[in-house]
Amino acid sequence: MSEQNTQPALVSAAMGIILHAGDARNYAKQAREAMREMNFTEARSLLETAKKEIAEAHRAQTEIIQNEARGIRYEYSMLFNHAQDTLMTINSEIELTADLILTFEVVMRKLTEKEG
Repeated sequence: MSEQNTQPALVSAAMGIILHAGDARNYAKQAREAMREMNFTEARSLLETAKKEIAEAHRAQTEIIQNEARGIRYEYSMLFNHAQDTLMTINSEIELTADLILTFEVVMRKLTEKEG
């Protein structure tokens, strides 16, 4: 397959990554908002949805990487580069959100035990 023929697939994958990662960021933000309101059940649910979205973004990236491993060549794409950067940044946000939720739950549990 020539590079010219692979560009539509690369652009499509990049847009899929950006869209799913963006949705994941929104769910992670909502999870942090729920956490601040001490609604940990909602925060965990939103975080799970964020993880599902980031997994979809990762699948789109993995497909391109696997294609390259099979010998399909793509020309450099700033859009795909941006998509990968977005994916990794938002994945880090999701991991941090998960840690924050756990930390807030522990702190609240300890405060409740201390008061009780």
